[in-house]
Amino acid sequence: MLPTPEQIKDYIAAGLDCSHLSVEGDGQHFQATIVCAAFAGKRLIQRHQMVYAVLGERMREEIHALSMKTLTPEEFAQ
Repeated sequence: MLPTPEQIKDYIAAGLDCSHLSVEGDGQHFQATIVCAAFAGKRLIQRHQMVYAVLGERMREEIHALSMKTLTPEEFAQ
C-alpha cells in the first residue's frame, strides 16, 4: 500500500519539532515544506539528512521520491 501525504507528514512530525509542515504527493512522489528551528546553522544537506534520519527505512521501502524545502522559522517568515 502506498503512503499518503498525511502519513508522510505524521512520520516527519513524530521526529522533528516543526513550526510548519506541509506534504503533497501522489503516493510515490512527494513534496514537503518543513520549517524547524533545529535547522538553524545547518547546511542544506544536513537538514535533508535530519529528515531522512526521521523517515529511516521508509525512504527505501515506502517513499519513492521526496523533494524538500527545509527552512528555519526565520527563513520561512521571509
